[in-house]
Parts: sequence; C-alpha cells; structure tokens
Amino acid sequence: MNFDQPLTRRESLQKLLKLSGGLALASAAAWRLPTPTAARAAAAPHKFIIEGIGQKDGYSIRELTRKVFDAAGGINQFVARGDVVVIKPNLSYARRPELAATTHPEVLQAVVELCQEAGAQKVRIADNTIHDARRCFAISGAGRVAQKTGADLIYPRATLMRTMNLHGHRLDVWPVFVPLVEADRVINLPVAKHHSLSVLTLGMKGWIGAVDGSRRLLHQDINQTIVDLARFFNPTITLIDAIRIMTANGPSGGSLADVAVKNTLILSNDPVAADAKAALLFNREPARLGFIKLAQKWGLGTYAFNQLNAQTVVL
Repeated sequence: MNFDQPLTRRESLQKLLKLSGGLALASAAAWRLPTPTAARAAAAPHKFIIEGIGQKDGYSIRELTRKVFDAAGGINQFVARGDVVVIKPNLSYARRPELAATTHPEVLQAVVELCQEAGAQKVRIADNTIHDARRCFAISGAGRVAQKTGADLIYPRATLMRTMNLHGHRLDVWPVFVPLVEADRVINLPVAKHHSLSVLTLGMKGWIGAVDGSRRLLHQDINQTIVDLARFFNPTITLIDAIRIMTANGPSGGSLADVAVKNTLILSNDPVAADAKAALLFNREPARLGFIKLAQKWGLGTYAFNQLNAQTVVL
C-alpha cells in the first residue's frame, strides 16, 4: 500500500465508476464530472499557515476571513474562474451558532462570497449531518447563508452516496458523499471543538461528515479512521473556525458553559499543521494527539507548523 501518492479526485471518480458498473452518477444527474479549465488556480508554491485574530471590539468576522485569505495571496490562489467548489463545514448538530458545535455562519458566508468573487461556476455547501439535516441547516445558520448567497446547500441523501475504495490502512470500500469527490476544489471549513473519543475534532476529523455508513464502525480505531479519510479527501485548503470553540462535552455540546470565545481563524494548505495549530487553543500538545501524530507519520503534513511560512493577521 503506497501512502506517498494520494489519489486525485479524478482518479477517485474513475474508481467510483468502475465499482458501480459505470452508472454511479446516473441518479445524480445534476452533478457533472470536473472538466479541464484553462485558467485553473495555481497551487500554492509553499506550505503556509496563517492565524487571524479579531482583537478589536465589534470586529467583522467577514473581514477577518478575507484578511487571512489575502495573507495567503488571495482566494484566486485556490479557486479559479469556472470551478465547481464544495465547501465542507461541520453542520452535524442542530445547534445555534453560539454553542460552537457547528461552523460559524459568518465565516461560511465569507468563504462562499470569496469563491463567488473568484468566478466559481458553482459554490456548494455539503456535510453529512448526524441530526436531521434540515434542522441542522436551519438552526446552524447554513440555510440562511445559502439563501443570501445563492450557494447550493446539498441535502445528504442515499442517491448521493457511492461506494468507493478509500485505499486506507483501515478503511477500504466505503460509501462516499459524491459532491465532495466531484468538485474541482474542496475547502474544508470545520469548527474547532472537544471530542469525547479523539480528544478534539478539527479539520481532519471533519471528514467523517463526508462519508456515510456506520458511525460506530468509523469510531473504532478512530485515529486511523481520521487519517484514512483525510488522506483520501485531501482538500485544496483548510480554514479552521475558532471564533468560538467547544472546550468540553463535545462533539454535540449544548451549553454555553462549554464554550470559549477565541476570535481566531487558522488557514493552511497543510491539514496536519492546521490541526496542530488549533490544538494549542485547547492547551493540547499536538504531538500527543493520536490522529495528528499518525497523520505526520503517513506523510499528510507536519505538526511542526512553525517550520512553515507563518503569518499572523490582526483585526
């Protein structure tokens, strides 16, 4: 098993078609295979990590989101005109934004708007929720974001789940949420919070919301599961929402007593570094977190984020 060469999304689609006899996307005709684009966004030339901190009273979350992308060279480094972009927030629970169980809707809206300004053909919001999806979308604020921006909010349903070979160390054939492998670009947009099994749920853990199947089985050997999924989905960029973080009783929470206001965003093209940096907000040593240590071992990135091109922007 070669962990040094992650599958591209196009290779993933080819495997999807082979596994399903060439009819994998027939029941989801609204989706299309990504087509080559002449003006494809250039890959970032180096690994970087950017921390955005809102310090002023009444600072704008929208403006802070824009500033962290500006510090990375702008959204056009990651999204090109004509792209189909899928944003993967964490919307698993029917919780109000102030409870920090879901991605903050103002951060989500800002990222949607940036992608649209870059000329994306379509911007889609997709997550396979735990609570009823319609309630999650309504209560988290994601539904309102879709209404305001015109982004497609994708309801997770059986016709959009396709069995694929993840080629993981633990996970092999597993049902995958199709929009996330069809996209030209995928932006991972998790909320930072406590988790009862993995200690924290950050960027890499959020990919459990990109597949279907038994959550109970996914939670067995959870650190390897996280790494297998993170390697397979391999996002274009990760932006961790730590405006408000859940410090205990995660991942569902439900009490303001478990929430700390950090007014922080972390952007990186290294998913391991992003999670490592976010772990410090919980006073956790990254190298002691099983999924972070294992992800570095399998070559997904580094938890030594200070070795990357690092910047801090303050608003």
